[in-house]
Amino acid sequence: MSILKGVGVALVTPFNEDLSVDFDSLTKLVEYNIENGTNYLVVLGTTAEAATLSDEEKKQVIEHIIKVNNKRLPLVLGIGGNNTLEVKKQIEETDLSAFDAVLSVSPYYNKPNQEGLYQHYKMLASTG
Repeated sequence: MSILKGVGVALVTPFNEDLSVDFDSLTKLVEYNIENGTNYLVVLGTTAEAATLSDEEKKQVIEHIIKVNNKRLPLVLGIGGNNTLEVKKQIEETDLSAFDAVLSVSPYYNKPNQEGLYQHYKMLASTG
């Protein structure tokens, strides 16, 4: 695993008029960031509309970015949600071999207290 340094960009997920993922524009975004000095890319973070993508769309976005990036920059994968057990399951079931880190948003709907946040991340950290 590489150490993430510098500026990382949380990629957005562009869409076509029919609301399908615009993979041509996604390719351009990845290439633009690589060519302009970005140090690492965040895939499916909160700015990527991950909460609104289907599981199949998420899989396609991940595969597409891995292919376009072609190991040129470190990758961080966003996996998060409000259900700790479901987030843990997603982490366990995801092939993370192309990623240098996982970024997991704090539960935003149920808004746990500090102890709840600690327990959430403690469980996620024990994954794998």
